[in-house]
Amino acid sequence: MSPSNLYLGIMSGTSLDGLDIALIQQEASTTQLVASFFVAMPSTLRQTLLRLSASGDNELALAAQAANQWVELAAQGILQLLEQQQISPQAIAAIGSHGQTVRHEPEQGFTIQIDNPALLAELTGITVVADFRRRDVAAGGQGAPLVPAFHHQLFTHQLNAPGAVLNIGGFSNLSLMAPNQPVTGFDCGPGNALMDLWIQQHQGQAYDAAGQWAASGTLQPALLEAMLSEAFFHSTGPKSTGRELFNWSWLTQHLTQFPDLPTADVQATLLELTAKSCADALLQAMPEAEKLLVCGGGAHNLYLLQRLQHHLPRCTVSTTDAVGIPADWIEAMAFAWLAYCCLEGIPGNRPEVTGAKGLRVLGGIYPA
Repeated sequence: MSPSNLYLGIMSGTSLDGLDIALIQQEASTTQLVASFFVAMPSTLRQTLLRLSASGDNELALAAQAANQWVELAAQGILQLLEQQQISPQAIAAIGSHGQTVRHEPEQGFTIQIDNPALLAELTGITVVADFRRRDVAAGGQGAPLVPAFHHQLFTHQLNAPGAVLNIGGFSNLSLMAPNQPVTGFDCGPGNALMDLWIQQHQGQAYDAAGQWAASGTLQPALLEAMLSEAFFHSTGPKSTGRELFNWSWLTQHLTQFPDLPTADVQATLLELTAKSCADALLQAMPEAEKLLVCGGGAHNLYLLQRLQHHLPRCTVSTTDAVGIPADWIEAMAFAWLAYCCLEGIPGNRPEVTGAKGLRVLGGIYPA
């Protein structure tokens, strides 16, 4: 295992459950997951990050403090992973650090991920590549999703016919692939975010394990239709979204029209919103798709997978585990790969996906 081919990636998604850390071995055209590690998000940091996702007081100091806490957590996880694998920090070419998105408004010309890559380099003794999204936004792009280029590199051999990769984290995004065609993709809308908010509010659980609570409820078609009327679902890509649109306020505004619904029915309808919006997006963009590979936390929601298959009867729906790539670690692997691309001068964005003016090398380098 050549030390110069080892890269670390850190991903902390909108679910705010913790940090995914992936160690990959990167050759010119192949990526192999070597090891992975998960660091749970402390509740105090999670609450701070949620405050930063909305407006708050003293945001500059709060953001700087949260960035340092996030980095300290990341550094602990990285050093624990390397100790487990008996790999020295000096053997790692670079860390790709995504940071934590707290605002994403590319239409206003900005996206903000809190991070302190200089501190991460200092704490780990490893070169850090960070700030991947802003160059794409500066070039007129959405800055998201960035994973389609990596999905294409990782799954192009498994998808030898028209097909797609669906990443379901807090929000969902599609990567569309067909033989001899450039990869395309876009955000679909909510993934787990609204379902997680609802079950946290009414059941005190972080998430709906396997979709069991949603499966116990009854779909409310009128509520689903009202939510699907949101303009985002009917716009064409390039497009990206986040908590700026799909949040507690958005949900409660819709629910005021439907008072006294059983809480399990609302959960069932929120799951259907995710399933149908993703399926509709795929059917519109690639009706000939034969296979859908699902990754991210949503890959564990068995009821959600069933509903996706229901809406896509001509398409085989499975998780990426079925083709040997663990669904939980693909996003973290993607940012390790993007670090590799940055150091090698390889463009990491795809204008067909983000709408940027052209290919761009993404990320800033913080030497060890």
